Amino acid sequence: MQHPVGSPLPPPHQPGHGPATGWSPAAHHPGPPQGPAPLPPPAPGYPVAPRQAPSPHPGSGPAPHRPAPAPAPHQSAPGAPAPDTTGHVPLPPGGPVAVPSVPPATAAAPDPTTTTLAVLLIGPAGAGKTSVAKYWADHRRVPTAHISLDDVREWVRSGFADPQTGWNEHSEAQYRLARRTCGFSARNFLANGISCILDDAVFPDRPVVGLGGWKRHVGPGLLPVVLLPGLDIVLERNAERSGNRRLTDEEVARIHGRMAGWYGSGLPIIDNSQLDIPETAHLLDEVLSRSIASPPNW
Repeated sequence: MQHPVGSPLPPPHQPGHGPATGWSPAAHHPGPPQGPAPLPPPAPGYPVAPRQAPSPHPGSGPAPHRPAPAPAPHQSAPGAPAPDTTGHVPLPPGGPVAVPSVPPATAAAPDPTTTTLAVLLIGPAGAGKTSVAKYWADHRRVPTAHISLDDVREWVRSGFADPQTGWNEHSEAQYRLARRTCGFSARNFLANGISCILDDAVFPDRPVVGLGGWKRHVGPGLLPVVLLPGLDIVLERNAERSGNRRLTDEEVARIHGRMAGWYGSGLPIIDNSQLDIPETAHLLDEVLSRSIASPPNW
């Protein structure tokens, strides 16, 4: 006779003997005896042979039919490339971010709070870049990611080349690698409808850590904005830092002086000396609205 699929099989029947004794399905499956288990519904596209009727003479009928397991779903044919998906969700590949389309002269000013954007927030240590970028990303009405270059650089734990101990080929290589990683992340977020704001201390007089690399890794549609409060403000904010994020006063003053080169560059500059974080984020939206309407040359 047939037994439910998955039940323990009885001992083999010995010729010349009666039914085997000492084996009972109830001993293995407490509860009332169960009839034959129903066959599972056939998988789409895979025919299942009909179930054979039980033999009237136990032991003499054909062996119970057990359909072969269906192949796992979403398997590619042999030799075929794997689909570019995560689970069931296709992810568009990231590409260079294009320059925002300029609205016609008769159109209203674009609303940056509902537009998918790529923003680069530039400024010296203590300018408030990370705090403003986080707040701006948190309070947008569209999905937005914050990518901090300093955070990505510090993904390297053993062997981290800290620029404070000296700018050399190792610190420069890790900076370039972190910037490329940030650009790759931003392009992929933007390709999937998620805005990005990146922050970095970009120097106007240093090509190695200049804007060219950001344009190359993200695309010409990246909108740079400079955050440049007064020297006394950045010194005060730097004093509140700890660890390797805190610089000497001399280093802060030197960086701040070099950042002054952004004046006259054509990039929008926000002096947030007398502004708190929400006020600075609101002013950033106004600056971005003008940048969308008339993208800066950089």
